[in-house]
Order: sequence, then C-alpha cells, then structure tokens
Amino acid sequence: MTERLYYHDSFLYEFDAEVVDVITEPRPAIVLDRTAFYPTSGGQVFDTGSIALQDFRANVIEVAENDAGDVLHFFEGTAQPQKGARVHGKIDVARRRDHMQQHSGQHVLSAAFVRLFNLPTVSFHMGDDSCSIDLDAKQLTAEQIQAAEALANDVITQDRVVAIRLVTQEEAQGLGLRKIPPVERDKLRLIDIVDFDLTACGGTHAASTGQIGSILLRKTEKVRQGWRVEFVCGKRAVQTARRDFATLTEAATLFSSHIWDVPEQARKLQEDARASRKAGERLVEELAEFYAGRILAEIPDAQHKIVVREFPDRDLSFIKLLAQKLTRQAPNVIALLAARSGQPALVFAQSVGMPFDMGALMKQALAQLGGRGGGSKDMAQGGPAQTEALLSVLQTLASNLH
Repeated sequence: MTERLYYHDSFLYEFDAEVVDVITEPRPAIVLDRTAFYPTSGGQVFDTGSIALQDFRANVIEVAENDAGDVLHFFEGTAQPQKGARVHGKIDVARRRDHMQQHSGQHVLSAAFVRLFNLPTVSFHMGDDSCSIDLDAKQLTAEQIQAAEALANDVITQDRVVAIRLVTQEEAQGLGLRKIPPVERDKLRLIDIVDFDLTACGGTHAASTGQIGSILLRKTEKVRQGWRVEFVCGKRAVQTARRDFATLTEAATLFSSHIWDVPEQARKLQEDARASRKAGERLVEELAEFYAGRILAEIPDAQHKIVVREFPDRDLSFIKLLAQKLTRQAPNVIALLAARSGQPALVFAQSVGMPFDMGALMKQALAQLGGRGGGSKDMAQGGPAQTEALLSVLQTLASNLH
C-alpha cells in the first residue's frame, strides 16, 4: 500500500520515492512506495505534475487508486523507469492549490447549510470549472442560499485554523462529526475547521479558512436526491465573477444600458419577440385562408375538389395550415400538398366525411419517393427522401381519386 504524504501535509509539492511496480497495460503507470500525488476520490479530482529520474522525465496525467490501496501514476510517453529506481516527483502547484480551495470551501459551505437549516450534504463533485454539492432537501429558497453563502464567507474572513487529526472509529463516535464514512478503517483522518466543522476526509485542504479566499454560489437545481448547489471558491470565484462581469458589460453595451438594466432589457426583448411572433402567425393564417379561398374558387364545381400544389418556398407548418383551411372551407375537398423549403414535406387532407384514406394514400406516395410518414383517415403527413418527382407522384395519386 502506498504511503500518502498528502495526508499529513497538503503543501508538500516535491518528494522523493522508490518505484515498486511498473504497469504497461492497458496504459503505462508506475506505483511508488510513497507519493504526494492525490488520486481521484471523495469527489476531489487527481493531481497532475511530473516524475523524473536522470534522463527519464514523464508528465503525470492522471492518478488513481486500485483495490489494494496502491496509487497508480499514469504518465505520457513510452520510456519507463525500472523497479527499485529512485524518482523525484513534482506536483502541479497551481492545480493543487485550486483543489485545496475548492475542497476546503466545500467543507465550510456544507457545514453552513447544516448549522443554519439542518440540510446535510449527500455528495460532492469537483469539476474543471465549478464544483457542486447535493443537499438532502425537499425545498431550497433563494434566502437560504444567500444566508449559507454569507455564513461561509464570514468563516473564511475569520481565518480559522484547518487542522488534520487522526482518530480511531471508536474515538470518532463521540466527537460530533458532521459525517462519519461507512468504510471501516483503523484510523479516520479528520479535517477540523476550528469551532465550526469536523468531518472525516482524505482530501487536500487549506491550512486556514482565509486561504479559501471566498465562496460564490452560482446556481441551484432540483435533482433526484434533493437540491444541487453549484459553487466556486478562491481564484475560481474571481475568474468567474470577472467573466460574468465581462458578459454583462457586453450585453449592456448591445442594449445601450447599464449592466443592472440588462434583465429588464432582456425581458422587454422577449415580450417584443413574442408579440412579433404572434403577429407573424396571424399574418400566415390570414394568408393561408386567402390562398385556400382563391384556390377553391379556381376549381370548377365537381363531386370532389382535388387540390394538388407544390410550394418551393413554403415549409411543413404552412402547407399543414393550408390543408386545414382548404378542407374546412368546403365539404368535398381533397388536398395533396408538398413543400420544399427546409426539410421537404407532404401533407394529405380531406374534408370530414369524405370516403378516402389519407394515411393509406401517404404510404403509396412514400413507397415511390422514400421517406417516412403516416396519419389518420382525414389527414397525414410525411417527409419524402426524393423530391425530383414530387409533383408527378401527387398528380398520379390525384388522377386515381376521380
């Protein structure tokens, strides 16, 4: 089992170790007798960095733990050190510090939700851009979010000591831990945020809450096991706030307004768009009504008024609307319509009470043109795969209906 140096010192960025195993398949990795590289676990992602030995130097791209408790250091390249070789490891300092800020910030935030609202954290996830906790909560309000964020940042400002303690399972039972892991171990590693939070954790952490910098809650969403709260800490919080500000500033410039007025401007734009869309829909409906009346007026009176039309500049929604208008304006109309704008489409319709089957007719058309479709006795629609003979196929179908 690999000795984990980060258990005792999260600020250890360089170390020496011995290679105890070399793995070639399915991808190259080495096992060391001791390591400061953190493997993915407990919601925290792995460290990266490098491992060097004289002429050998490899970039560590992923770190994981196997069932035996060994830490696997996956690296780029084909050259490999030998068992027993002494190597020097270097952690990516910026990545490690970021992870410490995010993970320690999570402990503070989770404790804040428990202290204020008795809402325990059931899971934690650290991503490349943001982190999240899932709370065991049936409801979560904006006021609760703001209160937890405020308390968490107060604790950060107080710069409380973050200490590491190792205790037995029996000792842990009487210490009032926020959460005790179900896994049985000889010793539990506790992260103690003095007078605020005490919980078992194997991750890397800041030495004091002040090193977290700040906590910014981003958004919340309902999930299967409760509510998910997305957040960022420290340098990520600054970068996120800067990106948000730049985005709002650009939006405000487009609206010729202050950034605080962007939501109101966006709402007005949405209202204008809805009004324009409704006006457009009314115009299209009026146009379809007019088209239907003119088309029917051009067809001589007969037992069946059969309309065959192809529209190169219209889409499915228009010919469907036109078919409805045609079959409602007269009791004996059959409409075989095609549209070529966008995705080619067919709509067949007949007035209520007519004896034909539009669904069966659509199958006949698509048997010749390819594609898919279907419908009921009075209306069917489809998407033809071939369009060269569209009008010819419609005319042939129409001639068989007389």
